Amino acid sequence: MILKRQYFSVHIKRNLAYPWFIYGACFHCVFCFYNPRLTLKQDDAQLVYNRNYSHTVLFHQEGSNSLFVGGINNVLHFDVDSRQIVENFTLNPNLRCGESSCENVVTIIERFQDYTFVCGTNGNQPKCWKLFPRESNHSTEDIEGIGFSPYTCSQNSLSLVADGDLYVAAPLYSDGTLLQFRRKAGRTNVWMYDQWVSEPTFISSFLAKNKNDPLNEKIYVLFREKNSDTSPEADPWISRVARVCKVDEGGPKQLLQNIWTSFLKARLVCGIPRESLYFNRLQDVFIQHADDWRDSRVYALFSSSWNSTAVCIYSLAELDFVFENSTFKGYSEAIPTPRPGACVKQSNSIPISTLQIIKDHPEMKEWIHPIQKDTPFFTSNKNFTKIAVDRVQASDESIYSVLLLATVIAHHTPCELICFPLFALSIVLQKLSLVL
Repeated sequence: MILKRQYFSVHIKRNLAYPWFIYGACFHCVFCFYNPRLTLKQDDAQLVYNRNYSHTVLFHQEGSNSLFVGGINNVLHFDVDSRQIVENFTLNPNLRCGESSCENVVTIIERFQDYTFVCGTNGNQPKCWKLFPRESNHSTEDIEGIGFSPYTCSQNSLSLVADGDLYVAAPLYSDGTLLQFRRKAGRTNVWMYDQWVSEPTFISSFLAKNKNDPLNEKIYVLFREKNSDTSPEADPWISRVARVCKVDEGGPKQLLQNIWTSFLKARLVCGIPRESLYFNRLQDVFIQHADDWRDSRVYALFSSSWNSTAVCIYSLAELDFVFENSTFKGYSEAIPTPRPGACVKQSNSIPISTLQIIKDHPEMKEWIHPIQKDTPFFTSNKNFTKIAVDRVQASDESIYSVLLLATVIAHHTPCELICFPLFALSIVLQKLSLVL
């Protein structure tokens, strides 16, 4: 495969390491545009999709050849090597309705414990299912889905499985309100204090593994929320990154019981400071993990009020430095010990003085800036909405990072890397030691 961009080209020796993004483009194109068409072979029969799906959920477990695709009331287990459908799960065979609002749209697919955990809107009555492979002796089980899945696919939701725990963000009420990031299964259920965020849209979450110090492993959550600054020149939305400790099990009965005792948030900045231009609306995130968590990179895709998009790259070490050293916005007194946000083995033993700061002043005063501070890594006047990054070896034995950006506009978009109309651009990142 030859990747080309303006003045140079590089010959890639192998396939991209993230085929799920490619297959995702295929399914998204098929399900979301005016003339959907897809034919897959299942044994000797053909399974034809000929309807327009406006919402599709994909799940790929790292290292496997399986891709799970959720649509309307069913989940396909797809083998990406043979391009065969391994299994087709029907979730609620008793759901009968003609209106779209009554459909069971799949919103979550995760591998949890020994089963595939799937949730859907279930006709505005969220429900979840435990799916087992057909060779097992288990039948499909269903459980209550409120708090796991949104009521409609247009409502925001997020899910993450990390070290045996299931974290989700989904509204508790049918009108989309009380949207929080919670730990819903595994160890103790923990949720957020209502005042910590304002009308959030959760984008991504991930666990930063720290093999040498598991007590201090953190869950990071990236989102945008309503800006408290209502002045005419202020953008109505502001991008954030929040952090909680993986071992956090909530506070004592007096304060923050079953509520995060380590929640901190900071503003995520991407822009051109010298021109006072900022891309404030976080759209998508890709995490490039490293063996040492401090070397991990956060690739964030932003949009702006003037219909442009930008990519900024953040160092997880620098991001964490802000949480560990910044003062707290709105708080000017001495910082108690342990420092608010610190990970402790028994979170219900944290002093009230520390918890009070977490409750009332969880925001960092300092902002989080990208590695390249004076300008975004990449800007465009196209409306990109998805991002992925891969590391590939070229024929000269050099390692390159490949940035893939996607837009929902299917027609008249150039495609140099992979010939799916969804892909709008592919860039080979030059080997800059500052970034890589």
